[in-house]
Amino acid sequence: MVAETLAHKLNSVPHVSCLRQIAKLHGLSTEKDLIEESVARGCFHFLQSDQPPARKVDEDTFSNEQLAIAMLTIANPYDLWLLRAGAMMLSHSRNDFRQIVRYARHERSEAVVKCIAEAGLRYEPDNEFWTQLLCELPPTSAIKEGVLPHHSRYVSIPGKIGPGKMGKPVWLRPRNLTSLGYAA
Repeated sequence: MVAETLAHKLNSVPHVSCLRQIAKLHGLSTEKDLIEESVARGCFHFLQSDQPPARKVDEDTFSNEQLAIAMLTIANPYDLWLLRAGAMMLSHSRNDFRQIVRYARHERSEAVVKCIAEAGLRYEPDNEFWTQLLCELPPTSAIKEGVLPHHSRYVSIPGKIGPGKMGKPVWLRPRNLTSLGYAA
């Protein structure tokens, strides 16, 4: 049985992902490999061991923008965990929104990126990255509710931080290894 793809869930035509083919050339063959690479690049929210995995490929060879869209391509099997990690990688502080738009177009994933960017703007209305990204993306059809993770799955919600005071949700984005106590 063939795994259901994100394209199927979006009622779109499945295709072969060029970015996934490039990722395979660099040792990122499976969805798990892509997530582990994103963890190695700072997506510690998805770390499932005591230590982060080692990088398999450097950012100059396979950029953060490429990695993000490789996780968000509609050619992937439908996997909410992969989509959430892709959303986190999408928001890397050094990402170029123009490159993201370029890769999203090639992968037919503009609607997915747009939905995530709209969620980003909801939580970070002053972050120009989300505004610029949304301005550059072409018009797309709305994605049916329930296909992508709920916007609250892209943030950390701290809960109660004091008497009668709730913490503000914070968008999840990659962080430096040393900021979390790991040697670089």
